[in-house]
Amino acid sequence: MRKWIAGITLALSLGSFAFAEEPAKTTAAPGAPVAVSAPAAASAPAATAPAATTDAAKAATPAPAPEGKKLKANPMVTIPIFLIIIAVTMSVVVWSAKRTKSAADFYTAGGGITGTQNGWAIAGDYMSAASFLGISGIISLYGYDGFMYSVGWLVAYITVLLIVAEPCRNAGKYTLGDILSFRTEPKPVRAVAALSTVTVSTFYLTAQMVGAGKLMQLLIGIPYKFAIIGVGILMVGYVVFGGMTATTWVQIIKAGLLMSGAFLLSILVAAKSGFSPFQFFNDIATSSNIIEHVQKTVLKDPIAVAGFDYGQRFLEPGLFLKQPLDQISLGMALVLGTAGMPHILMRFFTVPTAQAARKSVIVAMFIIGFFYILTTLLGFGAALHVTPQAVSKVGKGGNMAAMMLAQQLGGDISPFIGDLLLAFLCAVAFATILAVVSGLVLAASAAIAHDIYVNVIKDGHADQHEQVMAARVTSLCVGAAGIVIGIAAENQNVAHLVALAFAVASSGNLPVVVMSLFWRKMNTAGVISGLVVGTVAAIALVMVSPNMTYPKKIAADAQKVVTVLEKKQADGAVLTEKEMKDLDKARADYEKNKDGKSMLGLDKPLFALKNPGIISIPLGFIAAIVGCLAFPSRRAEEMFDEIYVRQNTGIGMAKAIDH
Repeated sequence: MRKWIAGITLALSLGSFAFAEEPAKTTAAPGAPVAVSAPAAASAPAATAPAATTDAAKAATPAPAPEGKKLKANPMVTIPIFLIIIAVTMSVVVWSAKRTKSAADFYTAGGGITGTQNGWAIAGDYMSAASFLGISGIISLYGYDGFMYSVGWLVAYITVLLIVAEPCRNAGKYTLGDILSFRTEPKPVRAVAALSTVTVSTFYLTAQMVGAGKLMQLLIGIPYKFAIIGVGILMVGYVVFGGMTATTWVQIIKAGLLMSGAFLLSILVAAKSGFSPFQFFNDIATSSNIIEHVQKTVLKDPIAVAGFDYGQRFLEPGLFLKQPLDQISLGMALVLGTAGMPHILMRFFTVPTAQAARKSVIVAMFIIGFFYILTTLLGFGAALHVTPQAVSKVGKGGNMAAMMLAQQLGGDISPFIGDLLLAFLCAVAFATILAVVSGLVLAASAAIAHDIYVNVIKDGHADQHEQVMAARVTSLCVGAAGIVIGIAAENQNVAHLVALAFAVASSGNLPVVVMSLFWRKMNTAGVISGLVVGTVAAIALVMVSPNMTYPKKIAADAQKVVTVLEKKQADGAVLTEKEMKDLDKARADYEKNKDGKSMLGLDKPLFALKNPGIISIPLGFIAAIVGCLAFPSRRAEEMFDEIYVRQNTGIGMAKAIDH
């Protein structure tokens, strides 16, 4: 496995230095994948693809992609595994409920989680089903580009480690509002901070809920609504009764299961290529199915361009993220957005010391980094062994790529092993969703109960019993709202919700957190200005970006296919059966979409980038600075020394409770 990691790391490093040339003619950009909460990818170097492959071989008609059997889990295997995981996690809830008595217990597990435990919990909170399913799926369809997501989320924890982990742990108590309100007017700041927290959590929660419903519907046959309700009931149970202690241990269990499943599947992928990374990428570059997919589906060339290496193109940047600015913007949002995610910031209040906060980030970085290397193998392995055509037939976003890979590679050993591996990964994905949504519900309910109810409505005068009751009632309400939103969003493209979550966190939350901790002049006006402008700018730009669906763009791509194939017919050539199907489909797509508009009534995107970070993040910082300078506050400046000492020493932080 060490040789594989070294080979892939070298491949990714070399491959990231240059963009491949597109065919001489203009090619259409691929559409955004659907229902993916977090995309991903990986790559291989140009050196790993065989230079000896001839142009004739590339232009040759590829072998037909395998149809693949319908992805369906065996309920006799899957249901027992599901029940075991649910039983284990519910026993954790029962154990945690006996230890959750105060508000500190509910929100932060009394600050008694160790650094190592918190590191695993952070990894469990962060490695969502979208990471596991979405990253491998986008790699299987677009190759290199999604690796930007993997790198971004890993590097993001360097930002967390160096800037926010220790100061937030020392300066805060339960929520983002605690940090921001320390030297500002608490009521308006807490209200706006709570609104931002709920906004980010809702976007992320909706994507997770829709993913859960679709996963259970596809794999087990449970109706979508019942799947959403089941997930919602479980997550509400975890949070309402167990609080942060139960949520933490559910996340730890889930992280262990996810790493085990990804590692086992990666070993099977590596074994197929004789544990040689160079052979693995060589097989990818020469795969006829991958060549056909890149040519016809991604670059939308009905007829192969002579001399263009479509297999090698799959291993190079630019198939999904067409512009360098897109990669820069995405990188900014991922690297800075993590440090502003409320459910991640909340985890630093659960450890007893600043040293434990730093240790938890380092542990999480190693776990997450290794996980994303494994997803690289899974994504490319699915492209090679399952084929992009088979993956996209099950779901256009490629979300089931890892599941299909598990069933196929396990089935090569024996049908039962295939069913067992698929069932295990289904259960792991289910546990992953439960852990992530529990953390999101806890963050949102803490913002509403602690910031709005206790500190704004009750003006801080609420006893421990009242605070815990408010937190539990709020958690129940947030969970119920999550169920309703998840059901309502069944047929929606929720890809943009993840972009929104990270964009809002990086554009609204991060600027005001960093400046509240490190800039003397930061005050109430600055916090509110930064949060409002950053959040609104991020949402507005995403809503007019290519993340949304533009029917006329779909019609234009279809018309291009029609024009090329009809010209071929006019020149006297006989179309193949596959080309006739492509022509019929393109005509149907054109008629269906030629007069359509986006959700906001647009014909095409007004903002060209998929992620708004490169614009909205600077706007968040600028708005905060302008607000502070326009409405200075002597009190905020005088209290800076106190928060500076507190964030560096931990004075005033509640002592941990032994768990």
